[in-house]
Amino acid sequence: MTEATLILVRHGQSQWNLENRFTGWWDVDLTDKGEAEAKAAGELMLAKGVLPTIAFTSLQTRAIRTLHIALQHAGRLWIPETKNWLLNERHYGGLTGLNKAETAEKHGEEQVQIWRRSFDVPPPVIEKGSQYDPGNDARYAGIDVPLTESLKDTIARVLPFYQAEIVPQLQKGETVIVSAHGNSLRALVKHLSNISDDEITGLEIPTGQPIVYPFKDGQPSGERAYLSEG
Repeated sequence: MTEATLILVRHGQSQWNLENRFTGWWDVDLTDKGEAEAKAAGELMLAKGVLPTIAFTSLQTRAIRTLHIALQHAGRLWIPETKNWLLNERHYGGLTGLNKAETAEKHGEEQVQIWRRSFDVPPPVIEKGSQYDPGNDARYAGIDVPLTESLKDTIARVLPFYQAEIVPQLQKGETVIVSAHGNSLRALVKHLSNISDDEITGLEIPTGQPIVYPFKDGQPSGERAYLSEG
């Protein structure tokens, strides 16, 4: 029987988290607080002896830097690392860059909540070539960049990547860390904890707090737990 561990970490606070703006695929960096959260995550992994042996992250700076800071402070910066756009945050379409409170004033709180928290209703599409369209970003060359995504859409790209790339590492007994985003991690938690479509939209994943799943033979063998509670 092969035992393994999956660690999920949402990136530390980003500049647009601080400014209460829809971020999605737009690339923003960590705040000082976000860097401190990533450092604390790494120190916690070291203190608990939960040491990653292989890493996965998105193509977005806030997740990559969270991973690197955490690994540095866990003494594991040297481990193999895979970056893939399929772990990116949900694409917020035409809402990208907008202040959430101002958007609620303009479109109504109810409509904004539907865009933010419904399972399968995407925000309005982003205009190609507009200020926050990531389509011309070099990191997405050759990728069919979406114009908007619902949580359902995000799950549809995250889970096949998880099954193809992450599960084989867990089957081998690796301690896998995934540094990603609120919605890409919701996709994984929904699958791993068998959470319903209605319930997953209300699940909050805090920044910089490692979530741990024990695995046996490539399958979750227990419920998720915050590493800080162990």
